[in-house]
Amino acid sequence: MSRKAIIGTLIALFIAVFAYFSFVQIQPQEIENEPDWMVLQDAIDQAAVDNRLILVDIFEVGCQWCRKMNREVYPSPTIRSILDREFHPVKVNGNSDNRIVFLGEEISEQEFASRMGLTAFPFTVVLDAEGNVIDRRRGYMDTQGLSRFLRNALEINSASASL
Repeated sequence: MSRKAIIGTLIALFIAVFAYFSFVQIQPQEIENEPDWMVLQDAIDQAAVDNRLILVDIFEVGCQWCRKMNREVYPSPTIRSILDREFHPVKVNGNSDNRIVFLGEEISEQEFASRMGLTAFPFTVVLDAEGNVIDRRRGYMDTQGLSRFLRNALEINSASASL
């Protein structure tokens, strides 16, 4: 075999191995203990019945901090216990043209994110059963930060309910 053929074969092999490992890393992986994400309108309807709040996680597909929250923060036992007890969790792609229903109006997910005041990804919003914003936060939150945020939203909601 000639020297050019050997070098060409090694380069092709390297590219093939690199491409394989690149594609394996970008494939979505199932996340253990992930919240049971709901459709926005279903969450609003359910919240009207059981008086829970709605947590809306507005994400972007290519956002590394969104993926980090999805993999590490939302599955945390602390966060899951708060979400399961007090919230209906919803995920919305802030750059998507997919249509959703919000307060009887059909809008794109991107328009919904804009109405919520999206300034950066990830963007977390807490809504009441009527679709009113209780609290919102932009950027990554670790488990402690999200826990404080959720508890603060519950306090704001209970204070406004008692007025």
